[in-house]
Amino acid sequence: MVTKQEMPSCPVATTVQLIGSKWKLLILRNLLARPWNFNELKRSLDGISQKVLTDSLRSMESDGIITRTVFHEPYRVEYALSELGESMRPIIRSMEEWGQEYQQQKQQ
Repeated sequence: MVTKQEMPSCPVATTVQLIGSKWKLLILRNLLARPWNFNELKRSLDGISQKVLTDSLRSMESDGIITRTVFHEPYRVEYALSELGESMRPIIRSMEEWGQEYQQQKQQ
């Protein structure tokens, strides 16, 4: 979890520090649709290592962006957006829309 002392003074830098990695953004993208388990996330993120996925999920959980729920019968672990993570939905959607517009312009 990012402490107040570790937080940059710039709000944009704070956001980048929390979700600025390639993998965290792609994890958020997936979790916008529905909760996922670890193996589903691993398969959907081509090129991510197990360690990086584990570290990213732990960091995002510690920062309050996602939740981790353990089910015992049958045993499984599910990751979902927390309320704080849900508040990032418009940010990620805006990034998606901008990316689509950029791709369309480059195809012309």
